[in-house]
Amino acid sequence: MVFRRVSRWAAVLPVALALAGLSGCGSGEPAAFTGSGAGAATELTVFAAASLTETFTELGRIYEAAHPGTTVTFNFGSSATLAQQIVQGAPADVFAAASPATMKTVTDASLAGSPTTFARNTLQIAVPAGNPAKVDELKDLTDPNVKVALCAEQVPCGAAAVKALQAADLQVTPVTLEQDVKATLTKVELGEVDAALVYKTDVIAAAGKVQGIAFPEADQAVNDYPIAALDKAPAGAAARRFVDLVLSQQGKDVLVKAGFDAP
Repeated sequence: MVFRRVSRWAAVLPVALALAGLSGCGSGEPAAFTGSGAGAATELTVFAAASLTETFTELGRIYEAAHPGTTVTFNFGSSATLAQQIVQGAPADVFAAASPATMKTVTDASLAGSPTTFARNTLQIAVPAGNPAKVDELKDLTDPNVKVALCAEQVPCGAAAVKALQAADLQVTPVTLEQDVKATLTKVELGEVDAALVYKTDVIAAAGKVQGIAFPEADQAVNDYPIAALDKAPAGAAARRFVDLVLSQQGKDVLVKAGFDAP
C-alpha cells in the first residue's frame, strides 16, 4: 500500500483536531466559506470520483489555506470502486460520488447519513484534436470503423452512457471498457480510439488535447453528484467542514467554472 498526496488508495493517520468555523449552509444561496486560522496538525482523507480531480484538488488547497496545519489527501477513482473500499474498511473522512447509486452502497452499509447533491454533470463525445474520424453525432459511434472507448457499465460514467445510447436507440460496440472516466479520456488523448463518451467537465479539463461534441441525448443521462461526511470519519469535524466548503458559494463557483451544473 503506497501513500501519497493524491492517490488511488489513500489512508490517514488522524491526530488531534483544532478546526473552527464555517458559516452553515442554510436555505437559499450557499454560505461563504471562512477559515479558522492555525490549529493542530490534522490529516483529512477525501474519497472522490475521478471526474472531481481538478475541482477537488483546488478545493483542497482552499481548505488547507483556511486551516493551517491541515493536510487534505485525496483518493480519486471510480465511484463504484471507492464505495467498495469504504465498505471494506478503508479509512476515509468524506465520500463524493458521481452518482446516487454508488453513494447508496455506502449509506446502505450505515456508514454515512443523508448525502447532499452538490453538482450535476453531462456527457459529451470526446474526440482527438482535429477529429480524424469525423465524428459529428452520437450515431457515428455505431460505425464499425470508429473505435470507441466507454466507461464500464458499473461505474457512473458507464451507466450514463448506457442511458444516453438507450435514449437514442443506438448500440455501440466499444473496443475498450475503462474503470473510470479519466482512463476513458486518456484513450482519446493518446489517439488509441476515435471517440469516447465522457463528462463535459473532463473535456474542459483536457482543453487542447481533445474536442468535445455535445449531443441531445445527454440530457437523458445527467448524473447527480452526492457528498457526505462518513459517520466514523477519523477526522470528523474536518470532514464536516470540508463538506461545508463544497456546498458553499465558493465551492459552487469552483465547480461551475469547471463545467459542472448546479443541482
